[in-house]
Amino acid sequence: MDNTLFPTQEDQAEVSGAEEQPLAERIRPRRLADVVGQEHLLGEGKMLREVVRSDQVPSLILWGPPGSGKTTLARIIARETKSHFVSMSAVLAGIKDVRQVIKEAQVQRQAYHKRTILFVDEIHRFNKAQQDAFLPHVEAGDLTLIGATTENPSFEVISPLLSRSRVLVLESLNHENVVKILERAAVDDEFGLGTWKLDLERPALEQIALFANGDARMALNALEVAARLARQENSEQPAVTLAVVEQALQRRTLLYDKAGEEHFNLISALHKSLRNSDVDAAVYWLARMLEAGENPLYIARRMVRFASEDVGLADPRALGYANDAMQAFKFIGLPEGKLALAQLAIYLAQAPKSNAVYSAYQRAEQDVQTTLNEPAPLHLRNAPTGLMKDLGYGRGYQYAPDLPEGVADMDCLPESLAGRRYYYPGDAGDEKEIQARLAEKEQRRKKKPDNAKKKAGS
Repeated sequence: MDNTLFPTQEDQAEVSGAEEQPLAERIRPRRLADVVGQEHLLGEGKMLREVVRSDQVPSLILWGPPGSGKTTLARIIARETKSHFVSMSAVLAGIKDVRQVIKEAQVQRQAYHKRTILFVDEIHRFNKAQQDAFLPHVEAGDLTLIGATTENPSFEVISPLLSRSRVLVLESLNHENVVKILERAAVDDEFGLGTWKLDLERPALEQIALFANGDARMALNALEVAARLARQENSEQPAVTLAVVEQALQRRTLLYDKAGEEHFNLISALHKSLRNSDVDAAVYWLARMLEAGENPLYIARRMVRFASEDVGLADPRALGYANDAMQAFKFIGLPEGKLALAQLAIYLAQAPKSNAVYSAYQRAEQDVQTTLNEPAPLHLRNAPTGLMKDLGYGRGYQYAPDLPEGVADMDCLPESLAGRRYYYPGDAGDEKEIQARLAEKEQRRKKKPDNAKKKAGS
């Protein structure tokens, strides 16, 4: 089997004490040609391969999920361009560390004519001041910055730094990529598990790859645990079977950040599946969020909002169901309360949809913000005192229930907005009936009965 993923003999000095390192660290690729996946960046003629080959590497922001190879790529770029490599974690480093690295980079450049590549892991955790500290030195060429982030750099990296960098999006490794990495790690005699002479069952590798969900580091860690369990059972002929793997694997850690972009991606997927009346997708995205540890009441609140914003009066019962589901969850809690939210998601997905209520409020809000805020018409005001009656409060008010038509020919909007319409019911669900009722009431309003009773006050 091809072992080019792993260090060659001349690399051995770099990994002294390798036995003490995790498998994922020991077999980290050392050359671009050894990297599995990311063909859109590393394939022949693709951007990253070409800038490394020409030794014209700009500052980069590597954006991708955990285990997609961000740290590995940064190290390989430095190695293949013969640059001085410095790595720091934004979780642990402060502005003092940043300044020290910049000073060291200037020495490397001036004294040794050597470029410094500074790799900042989790760069999104640096605050604005820390990110600002890089700007003049990136511009001056003192160092090449390679930042790694799992968060959308549009929101987490300051604009001046983004404008001086190329953002490269790394993709999760696909299932075949992960299986390939596991197979190579298992037979590599030098840095992998080859000396253990493992008997690997294909279903076991498939299960590890499924568990890893595109994260090579997670997959390799799981393989190492499974291999150790197999050796404990039979040190002479260790067999990594499906049963051993299932014993080694704990519950999968789902890719999710309750405060980050993945949070917004998944709630957006749920909302849009509900809107598209896709019941199965709605249940799936709900489960993805709940099983990843999202606050169930956050999801419930979003579905209450959906009941008004996207269902509205096409099914007036939806808002009641949404509130009932939220109260049911509060009463039952986890795990049984998940079913109340699933029931609500299914109901909202199959319900007729209308954004007429949402649009009506937007139109009214626009007028409130952009037109003169006139006082309420006098005939709509109460007149609890004699003075207010003398001033005309309540004069001309028509008490609709006492009128033969049940509705008064009376303007209730400010004079400048008379006749303005905000709510336009649609043709879906109950709104078709609402549309007919409103049209009928409008016709009644235009009639002027001779014996109309008028009643002042409320």
